[in-house]
Amino acid sequence: MSSNNYTVSTESHHHAIRIWEVNKARLASMQQKIVETTPTLLSKSAGSSTCSIFRVPQSFIDINGRCYQPQIVSIGPYHHGEPRLKMIEEHKWRFLGTLLHRTQSKGLMLEDFLKAIQPLESKARECYSEIVKFDTDQFIEMMVLDGCFIIELFRKLGDLVPSEPDDPLTSMSWVYSFFLRDLLRLENQIPFFILQCLFDLSTLPGEESGPSLASLTLNFFNNALQRPDEFLERHKNLDGKHLLDFIRASLIPPSDPGHKHYNNPSHVIHCVSKLRRSGIKLKPGKATSFLVIKFSHGVLEMPTITIDDFMGSFLINCVAFEQCHESCSKHMTTYTTLLDCLVNTFKDVEYLCDHDILENYYGTDSELARLINNMGKDVTFDIDRCYLAKVFNDVNQHYRNNWHVTLASFQFTYFSTPWSFISAFAALVLLILTIIQTCYTVLSFADSKS
Repeated sequence: MSSNNYTVSTESHHHAIRIWEVNKARLASMQQKIVETTPTLLSKSAGSSTCSIFRVPQSFIDINGRCYQPQIVSIGPYHHGEPRLKMIEEHKWRFLGTLLHRTQSKGLMLEDFLKAIQPLESKARECYSEIVKFDTDQFIEMMVLDGCFIIELFRKLGDLVPSEPDDPLTSMSWVYSFFLRDLLRLENQIPFFILQCLFDLSTLPGEESGPSLASLTLNFFNNALQRPDEFLERHKNLDGKHLLDFIRASLIPPSDPGHKHYNNPSHVIHCVSKLRRSGIKLKPGKATSFLVIKFSHGVLEMPTITIDDFMGSFLINCVAFEQCHESCSKHMTTYTTLLDCLVNTFKDVEYLCDHDILENYYGTDSELARLINNMGKDVTFDIDRCYLAKVFNDVNQHYRNNWHVTLASFQFTYFSTPWSFISAFAALVLLILTIIQTCYTVLSFADSKS
């Protein structure tokens, strides 16, 4: 008899064979689930390159809380219709109305915008890792309403079209600061090609030579990123999968040599305090992007990065996007891992702030240290293939150099402050005097014997 059809147990001093029959109803139910079950929370296509808008894994939410959820405005299907976001939802229809009021002169009505998005519906749905449970009419309406709201917001704040007098969405500063963060949250995105389609359709005759959608997007977020005009001009034709990916891509250096594989395994580097003891110095770099990091002759150059509520939220969502999207590079993940390595305590943050590598507008040094450490938790990337692989290798080789470490430790211990230098100098003088006295005593003894 097959072992699948019975079990053997020992009772008292004899063996009993119990026959177990498969529950036919249970068997049929399992077979039905095998055939009919379709993943909805993480669709089968979530691992493809076309999927770019993800529900954030619960492990990330446990670490970073509500950083992935919109605070005042919902964009896309994941948070659509939530009561707490109703305030701005009402204004979306007003913004859509002002846009349509202008396009009517071009002969474009609401129906034309809906028809323009309809052929893109299937492609747009594939961008979401979760099955979108809206029918065609609802989905297209949401894409048009949310997309036109974003475009109209960019145009109004970019002074391309006039704002209504005392419009709260353009005149109240607190609203703008929330928009900056909410429009760059991973769960709060619509595909960039939807925005581009609506932007092109709503561009009136004579406006073709005006700013591109890419330029409007860069200008909208530049109050937070503070990049020079020549930088924005170079990126006016940039593309992205959505707004978060677009701004992320604008920070990746165009001269990035790619991912070079190193035969010797790389290791994460030590914190600031230990690096300083090994003679490694840190100084601010001069590159436009904070991602451009160099190490040469014992000096680690890192461009200044200002970390506030916006930048903290942006980095956290970039890391989540890179962790979920297999096809994209891991620049932000690598950078935040580097920060996590450098910062162990608030003293490391204090040192980086004193040397103009960090500008802390987030909170106390301890709060910023906690934020940086959380960014590096539960992330995965190939350190041997990341864009900072050479930096990691070079820093570690310098750190392991015994001569560097010994000399630097001596300097750090005895010459790091004026008081330590005075103490060391006094000890040296005392040692010299002791030696002179000893020599004098020996010479005096020798003279007396002669």
